Amino acid sequence: MDTIAPGSEKTEVRPRVGASSCLLGVPVRYNGGHSRYRFLTDELDRHVEWTEVCPEAEIGLGTPRPTLHLRRRGEENRVISSGDGSDRTDELAGIADARLEELRGLDGYVLKNKSPSCGLLALPVFDEDKQRVDGKGRGAFAARLTELLPGLPVEEQGRLSDAALREAFVERIFAHARLRTLWESQWRPRDLVAFQTRHKLQLMAHSPEGYRETGRITARAGASDPERTQQEYTEAFHRALAVRTSRGRHANALQHAFGMISEGLDDARRHDLLAAVEDYREERAPLSLPMALLRHHGEADGPEWLRCQTYLRPYPEDLRLRHALAV
Repeated sequence: MDTIAPGSEKTEVRPRVGASSCLLGVPVRYNGGHSRYRFLTDELDRHVEWTEVCPEAEIGLGTPRPTLHLRRRGEENRVISSGDGSDRTDELAGIADARLEELRGLDGYVLKNKSPSCGLLALPVFDEDKQRVDGKGRGAFAARLTELLPGLPVEEQGRLSDAALREAFVERIFAHARLRTLWESQWRPRDLVAFQTRHKLQLMAHSPEGYRETGRITARAGASDPERTQQEYTEAFHRALAVRTSRGRHANALQHAFGMISEGLDDARRHDLLAAVEDYREERAPLSLPMALLRHHGEADGPEWLRCQTYLRPYPEDLRLRHALAV
């Protein structure tokens, strides 16, 4: 089972992440090029296992090829080739069904934005006269992927340029991988208790209600059917982490952690840590400031419970995602 040693900067799980092939530098775009996304290939690549998918290539469309676009037909948006006018919607969506067993083993997915096959949000939709009628389209493969796997952390390339969205996505894929690792083991109720304990502060920073819900499921795990426990906990856990964090919830989680180590600190260090939390709460400091102090004091003087909290190191430290957060 995965562990994070106190003070370690290495998150020992390795998420399995799907990605549009072109984002990983594979030349499969309609024009024969690629859309290499450096964050994926130069930074995240060190810590994850990739599963690349290009739905358009997998249905036999060559490179280069005529472009595709979304067209409104009746009540549906269909993916139409600008070359011969053929409808490729069902073929593109069918790639998700064909690879479903493989996709079920993933911990997250990054899609190419603005793509009629992989675009997740805000694609233009045209009528038969090629006039734009909507700006809320979704690629055929992306739509089917999210329908089949609603709990999977999914983002598109463009949104990952936002520091908060990038950090949230990476946090979720590592949490997803840790939970997958638990379920793949011969887990017992006490293992779920340990998992829940390690994720307490992380859950509280996202959703106190979600923390309580996962806690209730954990508490009755010994008397419940294991498959039901696994399903209920998985849904509740991922639902909680999908809630956006806030300064208030982060500050509350930080203060909770402070309470675990305050007796072991002298007055000066106690004051510095509390002041950093309040400065963060009042938008005078970034999250990285109180987090750095908490990790320093917690790993030196804190109890085992605090040192093993995933909240302190939810993903590998060298990604430095919290340093870019404004919230």
